[in-house]
Parts: sequence; C-alpha cells; structure tokens
Amino acid sequence: MASKSAKQFFSILLIQWMVLQATSRVISEISMIERHEHWMASYGRQYKDTAEKEKRYQIFKANVEYIDLVNRAGNKPYKLSANQFADLTNEEFKAAHIGHISLSKDKSTAILSSSEYDKIVTAIPPSLDWRRKGAVAPIREVSCAWTIPAVNAVEALIKIKTGKLYTLSNQEIVDCSTRLDCYQGSTEDAFEFIKQHGLTTESNYPSKDNKGTCNTNKGKEPVAKISGYNYVPEDDEKALLQVLANQPLAVMVDASGADFQFYAGGVFTGECGTDIDHGVTLVGYGTSNSTLKYWRIKNSWGKGWGEDGYMRMERDIAAKEGMCGIAIEPIYPTL
Repeated sequence: MASKSAKQFFSILLIQWMVLQATSRVISEISMIERHEHWMASYGRQYKDTAEKEKRYQIFKANVEYIDLVNRAGNKPYKLSANQFADLTNEEFKAAHIGHISLSKDKSTAILSSSEYDKIVTAIPPSLDWRRKGAVAPIREVSCAWTIPAVNAVEALIKIKTGKLYTLSNQEIVDCSTRLDCYQGSTEDAFEFIKQHGLTTESNYPSKDNKGTCNTNKGKEPVAKISGYNYVPEDDEKALLQVLANQPLAVMVDASGADFQFYAGGVFTGECGTDIDHGVTLVGYGTSNSTLKYWRIKNSWGKGWGEDGYMRMERDIAAKEGMCGIAIEPIYPTL
C-alpha cells in the first residue's frame, strides 16, 4: 500500500514538473515574441505579410538565443546585442552589407619598408584617438559601403593638413566610377577615383541606396584631392601603428562572422578568419584594463552597431595577419 502511494506521489511530482516545463517554454516563447515586437518597433521594421513575419521571427529567435548564450557565458571581453541585423541570417547579412573586392595589383612601387616607417614617426604615444583631434567625420550608414574607408581616410588627411573637416561624398564615387555594382568594389578603386577626379561634399552630392547616373556638374566642385595612396607592408602591425600615429587609414577585415554581425561593445577577440571581405577605417588604438591592446575601427553600418558605430579590435595578436586580417591590406592616402 505504501509502495503504491509512493508511486502515485512521484507520478504527481512528474506531472507537475512536466507542466512547469511546458509552462516555462510557453512563457519563454511569449517573452521572445515580445522581444521581437519591441525590436520591430525600435527599428521601424515592417513585414509584407504574416508568413514573412513568422520567417523573420524564427531567424530573430535563433539569433537572440545565440546572442544570449554568448553574453551569459561571460568569458569574452566583448558583448553582443540584437542590433539592426537581428532578423537576418548570416548569409543574408553578408550578401547585403559586405562587398569588398581585394585587388591583386603589383604593390611593390607603393610600399615602404618597416625601416622607412621608423623615420616617419619618432615617438608613438601609448594611445591615440583621432576623433579627439577632430579628424573624424560623423558615422554614416550607407548601402554602397566599399567607398567609405577611402573617403574617411581622405577626410581625416585633409583635416590634419588644412584644418578643415569635410564630410565627403561617397555617392559620387559610386555613380561616376566604372564599377557597375553599388555593393561590390575595392578601396583601391575609391582612392584611384579621388586621385583622378577629386571629391565633392556629401551635402552637394548626397548618398542613395544604389548606383545612379553620374552628376558631372556636381562632380566639378571638388573640395578634396589627393596625389596618390600607399600600401602599408603586409602582415606588419608595427608599420600599421606607425602610419596610424600620423593619420587614419583604410583597412580590410573579415567581417563575416556572427559575433562581428552582432558586436555591441568591448574589445573584439571573436571568431574570424583572414578572408578579408569588408573595408573599415582605422582611427585609433589603445589598451583596455592595462593589458588588452586594441585597434579602434570606424564602420559604415550606422551608430546602432557596436560602440556608436565603432569597434575596438584586439591588437598585436600572434597571427601575423592581425585580428580578422586587419594587417593584410592597409592603405593610406597622400597629398
């Protein structure tokens, strides 16, 4: 009799446990739905029908579960967040927001050796932020982003040399260059265009979300010109640092990973390779908590990504290519 009662007792406990688990899953699902609705409202996201909304919700849910998992682990010096890319798969994100083409040009005539860089800067400060020197224009969010690293670097150089900070037009390059695609291009193409034609301001030639017809009249009013551009020695973070002490420069990174997609802040040490596919601008460097060295990069995905549009990325790692391949293809303009 006692044995039967015990079995009934444990059966009741099992049923209660199963009910609690089911209830917990329901509550969790409701909570996730609420997070998605709140995220949609925050980013002004609307979907064409219920089927599309359900599809995007499932993607959002998977991404948020991954983000929460990484953040709860607490074993990385950076955090992730459900940013504007949270309802995109990683493949969709890469197709829409990554488009750097690395050119296999003969760079030998444009590269200085590390010893020559030693002559450029006699004293390198322990930290540097070109934003504090007024040499960095505001963060932008543009679709045709392959032009931005070169544009940013030229803006900074003009400011350093003349004292004038312009927000230059990336759209002029997109419309008037020989590149047929808004999303695919190289930093070299952008620098070459500025060298040949100069560049007008963003206010004179505003950004769009696609490649349009070249407005040659507006292009006749350049405010910035360069004499050329040089390549920093490949796989040499010391040379990269020496150039950066003089001016911001364009670098290419592997931005294809989920941690890069959802980066929210801290020093990025995440999963990435050296298949460079995205251009950014190097605007500073420093050390976090007295031990972790970092580069500060300016992105083109708006202020909602990263640290108000910027990322701190680990510096001086063991791999010669640098974190995410940052030392593979650095380029800087010259006046």
